[in-house]
Amino acid sequence: MPAVTLRDVTFTYPGAAAPTLRHVDLDVPEGDFLAIMGANGCGKSTLCKTMNGLIPHFIVGDLTGSVEVCGMDAATADVGGLARRIGYVYQDFENQLVRPTVIDEASFACLNYACDDYLERGMRALELCGLADRAGSYIWQLSGGQKHLLALAGAIALGPDVIVLDEPVAQLDPYHARQTYEVLRDLNENHGKTIIVIEHHTDFIADYCTSAALMHDGAITWTLPAHEALQRIDDLEGSDVHPPQIALAGRELKRAGALPPHAPLPTTVEEGFAAFSGIPFIPLATESAPDGGTLADAMPEVSFRDVGVGYRSVKGAPRRVFDGLDLDILPGEKVALVGSNGAGKSTLMKLMCGLIKPQEGEVLLEGESTRALGPDELSDKVSLVYQNPEQMFIKDSIRADIEFAMRARGVPDAAERAEELLERFRLRDLADQDGRLMSGGQMRRASLAIGIALDPAILLLDEPTANLDIGTRQEIVRLVGELRGVTDTVIIATHDMELVCQFADRVIVLCDGEVIGDGAPDEIFMDAEVVERSGIRPPEIFEMGQALDCGAACYTLEDFLRGFPAWRAATGGREAPAAAPCDADAAVRRHPSGNPSEKGDGER
Repeated sequence: MPAVTLRDVTFTYPGAAAPTLRHVDLDVPEGDFLAIMGANGCGKSTLCKTMNGLIPHFIVGDLTGSVEVCGMDAATADVGGLARRIGYVYQDFENQLVRPTVIDEASFACLNYACDDYLERGMRALELCGLADRAGSYIWQLSGGQKHLLALAGAIALGPDVIVLDEPVAQLDPYHARQTYEVLRDLNENHGKTIIVIEHHTDFIADYCTSAALMHDGAITWTLPAHEALQRIDDLEGSDVHPPQIALAGRELKRAGALPPHAPLPTTVEEGFAAFSGIPFIPLATESAPDGGTLADAMPEVSFRDVGVGYRSVKGAPRRVFDGLDLDILPGEKVALVGSNGAGKSTLMKLMCGLIKPQEGEVLLEGESTRALGPDELSDKVSLVYQNPEQMFIKDSIRADIEFAMRARGVPDAAERAEELLERFRLRDLADQDGRLMSGGQMRRASLAIGIALDPAILLLDEPTANLDIGTRQEIVRLVGELRGVTDTVIIATHDMELVCQFADRVIVLCDGEVIGDGAPDEIFMDAEVVERSGIRPPEIFEMGQALDCGAACYTLEDFLRGFPAWRAATGGREAPAAAPCDADAAVRRHPSGNPSEKGDGER
C-alpha cells in the first residue's frame, strides 16, 4: 500500500486568480526516499501541506480531490491523528522550535499526547539525530545545523511513518547538509521511514534519493527513479531545476562525440569517473590572479584591529565569537565569507554595519572607527541585505520601501532614483505590491534594490541565493555582477560554493571565529586542511576534475570541459598547456580506498 496517495488534487488559495495545485496525481510507496523538484512557486510546499492536513484544516482554500496518508483521509482526519503518521520539518525550521532545552523540544509532541514515556521517546529521537549529548543544552546554544536536526528529532519522536522536509539543506553549510542527509538515509534504510524532501540541490538527490518527482505550474510532470530523473536535463532546465553538473558535462561530451550517443548520463562523481576516465583529460592551467597593484596600496575599506566580541548566555560562560581578529578588506574587492554555521560570518557583517560594536579592539570604515559614526553615517557607507528578504520590508509597497531611506535622508530626487531601481531590478510591474506577499525571487530582487538605494560604498549580502531555483539564482548572480560601478566592494556570506566560484576574487574562510583561510578560490579549495577543518565542499565539478587529475582546478562546467581536447576541437577551443605532474600519494590520501573515483565514508 502506498504511504501517500493523491488523486486529482486541485487547490486554490483565497482570492487567487488560478489554482496553485492542478489535478495532481502522486503515489509514494512505503519506504521510498522521494525528492520533489520544481521552480519557486510551482506548488511544492502547498502539495506537502495537503499531506499533513495543514491544508485544509489551518490554511483555507478550495481543495478538491483526495489525499490519503497511511490509509487516512488527510482532508477529514483529525490533525492530531495525522501527526502520529506524518512528521513535517519546515523550511524555516527555527520557527518550529518552541521549548527552551533540547530534550524539552524533542519530547514536546509526545508530552502533548500524554505519552507516559515522553522523555524516553525524546531521547530516542535525539539519538537517531546525533544530538543525545546535547539533551541538556538550551536551544540557543546550538548551531544552525544542530537546530535543524533538533526540529527533525521533534518531528520523529511520535514515530511517524512518513517524514516530510521542506528544503532541508537550504540554510546549512555543506558539512551539516551532508550530516542531515545521512540521518535521513539512516531513518529510511534502517528504520523503514518514508522520506519526502522538497529539494533544489540535485547533487543531494543523486547521492541519497531513490525517486524524484518534477512539478511544473502546479502539476506533477513525471515521477521516476532518481538516477533516471536526473538524466532528463531538458525537462529539469525547463522547470528551473539545476541538473547535476556532471550530467551536463556528459551531455556536452556526447555532443562532441567523446561519449557514445546512447550511453546513460552520469550523475555522481563515481559515475563520472567511470564515464570520463577513458577520455584524454588535460586540465588547462589556471590563470594567475592580478597582483593588485594600486588596489594593494589603497587604504582598506574595512579594517578589523584586534577585535573581540561575544554574546551573553543564560547558561554557562558567554560565547566568544572573535578574539583578537585582524583583517583588512580593500576597495573594489569581491569577497566571499564561507564557513560552517556559527563560524562568525553574520557577526562579522553586523560589526561592519554597526549593528554590533566590538567589545575589544576597533572596526574601521575608511580609517574611521564605527564607534564614532552614527546610524545615518554608517548606513550611508554600508548596507546589509538580510538572508530573509522579508525583513527588509517595512512599508506597504516596494516603491515606498525603496524610497524610505532616501526620503529619511532628504535625498531630493528620491522618487526618480526609486524608479531607476525599479527598472534595473525588473520590479516596475510590482512597484505597488507589498514585498512580503511576493515570490522568493521577487523578494530577493526587491531587497537588493533597497540595499543599494543610498549608493553605499560597501554592500553586504547574507546568503543571497538560499532557497532559490536555478532561474532565480542565475538572475541574482547576474544582478550582483552588474553592481560593479554602482557599489564596487561587495561581501557575500554564503554556503553556495558555485556562487563563490562565479563571484569572488577573494575567499575568507572562518572556523570558530578564526580566519583559517584567506586567498583566491584556487588557494582555498586546493588546501585540503582548510577544506576539511572548515567543512566547506567545493562545487561538484571541482571534485570531478580532481578525481580525473588531482592537479585540476575546475570551478565551472566550462573549466572542466576545456580540459578535454575532444570537446575543444568540437567547439573551436584552444589547446591546453601540459598539466603539472600529479602527486599520486595525495590522491590516495583524498580517496582512502585508493581509487580516486571513490569517496571515504564521511563524504558519502
